[in-house]
Order: sequence, then C-alpha cells, then structure tokens
Amino acid sequence: MPKCYDRGMQIPYRKPGPFSLLKPDPLMTKEKYVELQNKLNKLKKMVPQQAEEVSRLADLGDFSENVAYQFAKGRLRGINQSILEIESRLLQASIIVPQNQTNAIQIGHTVTIERDNKQVAYKILGSSETNPHQGIISHHSPLGVALIGQSVGDTIAVKINNQKIFYKIIKIE
Repeated sequence: MPKCYDRGMQIPYRKPGPFSLLKPDPLMTKEKYVELQNKLNKLKKMVPQQAEEVSRLADLGDFSENVAYQFAKGRLRGINQSILEIESRLLQASIIVPQNQTNAIQIGHTVTIERDNKQVAYKILGSSETNPHQGIISHHSPLGVALIGQSVGDTIAVKINNQKIFYKIIKIE
C-alpha cells in the first residue's frame, strides 16, 4: 500500500497578505509539545483507514459524480495537511523552560500586575498557548512585550486603542 503522506513535503504558503507569511511561534511548553505529539499520532492512525475508504469509494465508478469519493478524498487531504503542519511545528518547536530567577520578567514567568487597585496575574507563554481569560498571554502581545525584562516595582505603559494604560508590577513567579 503506498504512503499517503510524505515527510519531505513542505507546507504551502498562501498568496502574500498581511498575515500569510507569518511563521508560527515556535515557543511552547512541554505540555503543548506532548499535546501536539498525541494529536499527530492520532492523525497518523487515521490515514490508513481514510485511504482505504477512498480506495473503496473509487471502485464504485465515475469520479465526477461520486460525491462520497470527493468528500473522502477531501478528508484525506485535510488529514495529510494537518500532519504536515503539526510535524513542521514540532520540528521547529522551542520548549519554554521556566527560569528560577525572578529579578526580571522572562517568557514562562507568571506576573502579577496592578491597575486601578485591581491585581491580575498573567503567565507569559508562546503565541500558540494564549488564553487571556485563563490568564495566559503571548510574549508578542502589547502587554507581554511591555512586561518582558521589567522588574518588581516597575510601572509600564501599554498603548491600547490610542490610550495609554499604566500597570505596576507587583510580583514575578
């Protein structure tokens, strides 16, 4: 049975646009890396079944009017594309190792900041793991960029919607 995906293939780039040539952020936690590996293994297990389904449907006859065949072929292409994307991300991955030193904010640290007498804690990680509602921000976000390299007691200004918002750094973990 022929292979349905090729490790040597590259992920195609889209036509140039404002976000089309941006490469994914390689920074991720060990947990995110393991999650991607598990997803990749699951997808690879689906390939033989899906290839067999495409083959079975191809035997039914005319490809132009065989809608089930077209859908199965599309699903197989989608699985193969996902495999290529995840493999590429895993090859380029850079694992975030939390630093024990807390005199300056770095990627992987949890930072408690204060604005208008309200304190909020954010963990600074790579772009692929951000979830501001759970207190996880990207090191590329305006707040993340402003926090990197700062120390406890520093006050930073972040420009959001043409407005400067000031934050005081309370704690670094």
